[in-house]
Amino acid sequence: MDATTTLSDTERAGPAAGERRVHAQIPDDKAMLRAAAELTRDINTARPEIYWPDMIASALIGYGALAGAILLEPVWLAVLSGVVAVFALYRALLFIHEISHLHRDALPGFRTAWNLLVGIPMLTPSLMYEQVHTLHHARTKYGTVEDPEYMPLALMKPWSLPAFVLVAALAPIALIVRWGILAPLGAIVPALRRFSWERFSSLSINPQFRRKPADAKTRHWFLFQQVGASAWAVFLMSTPFWLGWKPILVAAGITAAVAVFNQLRTLVAHLWENEGEAMTVTAQYLDSVNVPRFIAGIWAPVGLRYHAVHHLIPSMPYHSLHEAHKRISAHLGAGSTFEQASHTGMWPLVGRIARSTMGRREA
Repeated sequence: MDATTTLSDTERAGPAAGERRVHAQIPDDKAMLRAAAELTRDINTARPEIYWPDMIASALIGYGALAGAILLEPVWLAVLSGVVAVFALYRALLFIHEISHLHRDALPGFRTAWNLLVGIPMLTPSLMYEQVHTLHHARTKYGTVEDPEYMPLALMKPWSLPAFVLVAALAPIALIVRWGILAPLGAIVPALRRFSWERFSSLSINPQFRRKPADAKTRHWFLFQQVGASAWAVFLMSTPFWLGWKPILVAAGITAAVAVFNQLRTLVAHLWENEGEAMTVTAQYLDSVNVPRFIAGIWAPVGLRYHAVHHLIPSMPYHSLHEAHKRISAHLGAGSTFEQASHTGMWPLVGRIARSTMGRREA
């Protein structure tokens, strides 16, 4: 690669002990960006024969296992069924990420089907990611205070990491309140409706993020989702009165486990080392994570084990990310900038971020 487009030896080695790597100072690796674009053009189309069966099978297995967790005896069999439900529903839910990147004309009917089968029943309609997640990919917003999905976790206090993961366990309660209480009340109280939309209608982790009003093109589409989620939440709130508490509590427990698992995956999707500066595309790539190992597909399914590649080529469908990673890696070779975003697994990444926070314990 041209020396003007690669990282220097110092930048490759990373920061010295106790120092923060300043991603804003990392120049773009033009050879890597060019290779990513040129080597993957032929695999950049979403394939319905993969999307539809994967999503539907994941949802049906998840709901079947959820029913088993409620109904099966003995307890160990119900617990086993619950574990299957967590992983299957987790995979089904993560198609929300793909939906946020799909072109409007790609996979006709998929957005609606996913919302009816997964998004609304799990009280996480796609509106909570659509027109929000794309801000995370905006060239001038990633890693800044305007990024809804970024916090400098590696630069925060040690207690912030367990708090970040465990707060996700409150997701079932938060979603019931959002759609079963705030949505109906917001229909008659405009101020509450605006507040709920700005603060509680997006899957964001940045507490400073405030969502803007929906544009005219999506207003009716979002209204359909809101009405559906609200009606389903009210129905769920009524079930203890005629089904007893067990079904709703088991479902809430499985949903909480899905949310915690996803939050743990989110924790290791980036290195979280940026402190508000605007970054180059290469810097954003290096602050993101690839875990090429096959087993990573269990805890980072639907292509999310190649999160750094996704940030390099956001429009790439999930089923093509492995091939994209393989092609670019082979072309650029060992020691390239591209290789630096590859990591060995979840726990080494958690350890890296935890060590960074421990270094700020006395700060």
